[in-house]
Amino acid sequence: MNISTSTSAPTGTATGTHRFRWRVIDIVVASVLGVASGLIFLLWNIGYLGPKALLEPLLPGVQGLLDGPWLLAGVLGALIIRKPGAAIYTETLAAVVSALMGNQWGGFLTIEAGLVQGLGAELVFLLFFYRRWNLGVAVLAGVGAALAGGINNLVLWYAGADTAFTVVYLVSTAVSGAVLAGGLAWLLARGLAATGALDRFAAGRSARVRV
Repeated sequence: MNISTSTSAPTGTATGTHRFRWRVIDIVVASVLGVASGLIFLLWNIGYLGPKALLEPLLPGVQGLLDGPWLLAGVLGALIIRKPGAAIYTETLAAVVSALMGNQWGGFLTIEAGLVQGLGAELVFLLFFYRRWNLGVAVLAGVGAALAGGINNLVLWYAGADTAFTVVYLVSTAVSGAVLAGGLAWLLARGLAATGALDRFAAGRSARVRV
């Protein structure tokens, strides 16, 4: 991660070089997003238990539909910051907050899950060379986070699961990632840009161009 203390926008021939550098404001906003998402994680750590109890008896593996809220941070962070490492940073920080506050999965495994999920989203943005930030890419990033996290969960928590469970779970978590992490993150980023809160970011400037 290449970090710069400059808060000004790159100009001239340096634009291509500097657009990937992290500014102080990038770090601050990504940190705020990560902490805020971590608090959402804390609420969902408890809130998901009721729906999970209802879904599991219907079709084993379909509880993957509930994974989306845990995947939101990385996609949202990347859509707003638009710098390499943003998805990993925000998703992992959110997991750290959840781990420090305590949950049923343990500190290390929570942070490890956040890192894996953030990496899954990050790879999708990398695939588009950090140049595409539309709804389609956001949805794909949500799916990437979901599949990375889902495979991780299958290894750690569902070891020995049969083929039917594995397929249902991966499809379910991918759908949840696409809608709740990808689509919702894109809507939130657009909503924040519309308020002017992101005027110092490319996400805010591109929103003004569309208007």
